[in-house]
Amino acid sequence: MKTLLLVRHAKSDWGDPRLADHDRPLNDRGEKDAPAMGGRLAERGVELDLVVTSTALRARTTAGLIAAAVGLPDDRVVEDERLYGASGGGILAVASGLPDDVEVAAVVGHNPGMSDAVGELTGTWTDLPTCAVATCRVDVDRWVELVERTGVLDRIDTPKD
Repeated sequence: MKTLLLVRHAKSDWGDPRLADHDRPLNDRGEKDAPAMGGRLAERGVELDLVVTSTALRARTTAGLIAAAVGLPDDRVVEDERLYGASGGGILAVASGLPDDVEVAAVVGHNPGMSDAVGELTGTWTDLPTCAVATCRVDVDRWVELVERTGVLDRIDTPKD
């Protein structure tokens, strides 16, 4: 049994129209929500082994803040360029390539792909708000076995909960 957390990046700043989408930072709310969501994970006793994040600044920052809040070392947060703009199936393809010694992983990315990934993995369709964390149990021994409908949605946490 593996656990996969599918995380939509925190709220981003649209204030500088000169910035490329990939380079948009978090806004003030996002800077508060990401560590708060990580704190909730820590309070629940979630022990992340690895965080894989989109290369976009807003996703990388979200991943780093969540990882810090749960006490995960920086070297256990890795970037994967395939997550930027990925579909649900693309996100699940990244997750299916995780190392098998990882029991609990988080993948941080963007919508609509993150919401679609939850639906494709669990059969439960939802629209994840910014900084939402969908916790999915996946009944596999090896990540490569992860395919559509192999997961169960345990819970969705949002900053407004």
